[in-house]
This record gives sequence, C-alpha cells and structure tokens, in this order.
Amino acid sequence: MMYGDRLRQENDAIVLADLPVPGRELAGVHFDMEFLHANTKSLLDSNHQDGKYISAKGKKVVVIGGGDTGTDCIGTSIRHSCNSIVNLELLPEPPRTRAPGNPWPQWPRIFRIDYGHQEAAAKFGKDPKSYEVLTKRFVGDENGVVKGLEVVHVHWEKDARGKFQFKEVEGSEEMIEADLVLLAMGFLGPESVSILNYYHIMDDISGVNYFETRKVTGWLEDLLSNFCTLKY
Repeated sequence: MMYGDRLRQENDAIVLADLPVPGRELAGVHFDMEFLHANTKSLLDSNHQDGKYISAKGKKVVVIGGGDTGTDCIGTSIRHSCNSIVNLELLPEPPRTRAPGNPWPQWPRIFRIDYGHQEAAAKFGKDPKSYEVLTKRFVGDENGVVKGLEVVHVHWEKDARGKFQFKEVEGSEEMIEADLVLLAMGFLGPESVSILNYYHIMDDISGVNYFETRKVTGWLEDLLSNFCTLKY
C-alpha cells in the first residue's frame, strides 16, 4: 500500500501546507518543524555540540504564521541569540473580547500574547507580530541564500456570499530583511495540486472554522512537505 493511500485510510482529512511563492527554494527558508525538530534532537543528543540543527544565532529571523508553533519558533530563535525577530500573520488582529459571532462554548478567538512574543518584547522592546501581511516573494543573494522577503499589507472584508476574503492594500508593499525564514502558517486551505487530486483529498476547505472543531493528531515530516492529519 502506498503511503498516501494509508493516510487516506487511517485519517478523515489531510492538509498540505506550504508557501508556494517565488524564492521558496532559497537556502535559509525552512518549515517550522524542520527547525524545531532538529533543534530539540541536537539539544537532547549533544547539548547542541554536534551542530546538527538550524542556528538562528546572529540572524535576522522572520516567522510566518502566528500560532503555537510560530511562537515556539520565536522562543527558540531568541534562545539561539538571533539579532532580530519579526512575526507575520495573514489574519487580522483578534478582538480583546469575544465577537458576536464567537459565543460560548466556542473557543474564544481573542487577542493573546504567547510566551514567545513576551520574550521578544522583553529582549527587543516590542511585540514582533504584524497582522494582515501577505508574503509575495522571497529575495535571495547571488549564492541562492535568502536575504529578505517582499510583503504587502491586506484588508479582510466579506464578499457577496458573506465569506471573508482579503484584498491587497495598494501602495503598501515593503521589503523585510531576513537571513532565516521559518514557515509556521495556519490552515486556510490547501492549493489544488496534483497530490491532492490523486488521492482525492478535500480541497474546498472554507477557512479557519473548519479546523476549530477538529483535533490535530499528528505531524508527518517526510511526505513531500508538512502534512498534519486530523481526526474527528
């Protein structure tokens, strides 16, 4: 049995998460779990003496994604003694209190400051997170190593069907310097690529609410890119 067939048989949904923008192949652009797993293994095996981890020491780090894994990337980068840390989030800043459409007993989608952001604020003097920012492309040097990313600010609004969509804010483009980029994106829905079609994986996920009532049960690091499996 092929691995993908086994995934379909053992799980109710499979999500493929990546950031398919120009420059994704540049050295220095890594998945969050690639960074965190190697760090923990090297720490436990040799207290980082074997060098078998991705070091953020002295680097300008950009973490794309604002969830739990993103804050782990922030905290780990600070422990490595990074020079700076920026955290980009595509979604809007959550409200301080429950919105009318988020009543109890739903999980409260409200503004929180995670430990990674607290540590970043203590070290660098400010919260590293910027909301409603879309990455357009990664920029590399002559050696194929990332040196920055081009981003644009976005605005979220409801379309005619009442579904939230984002629009780019004209004239808001900017370049952010970076020599280490960590991809810790959330689940807004996968691209309709051949692997999804081949295994008939659901590709019409409507948005964040789809995942709020389902429990992530695993992370598969070695199948094309980051996969997570969900059961409900």
